[in-house]
Amino acid sequence: MFEPHRLRAIFAALILGFSAAHAPVQAQESAPADCQGPASSTWIKVSVTGVRNSNGLVAVTLYADVPGKFLVRHGSLYTGRFPAREGTTQACLFVPKPGVYAIAVYHDENSSRKLDRTALGLPAEAFGFSNNPSTFLGIPSFAKVRLSVPRTDLGTQIGLRYP
Repeated sequence: MFEPHRLRAIFAALILGFSAAHAPVQAQESAPADCQGPASSTWIKVSVTGVRNSNGLVAVTLYADVPGKFLVRHGSLYTGRFPAREGTTQACLFVPKPGVYAIAVYHDENSSRKLDRTALGLPAEAFGFSNNPSTFLGIPSFAKVRLSVPRTDLGTQIGLRYP
């Protein structure tokens, strides 16, 4: 037969073990301080490579998984603007939730807050897209720039192409 003090010790150990096994999961890592966009519990870090100088801004635009809204006026979810850093500019954008998105970037060297174009309508400033598709024959299809963001704090690298 168990002695009462041993029975209490076993009972306490069982309760403590149950509590530890069912304790709440630790809070998720907090977003980087420079993360831009409507705050959420999901974000993506974007490394924009090939930045030729530290003039102006690097604009990082997030698009939902809706092909008809890709690269159209008012079609994006959000555009974050980050100080350009020669070589690689680091950026962080909140995304509404895990899912599929597309990202377009450009180096806004004159800080005009728009992608400057030539007289022919071609980009006059460096640009790039998620997944780094070829732009030799023009703007890539939406299918080529789709990017899966299944969880928070993932990273992607986008290389700039200067005209």
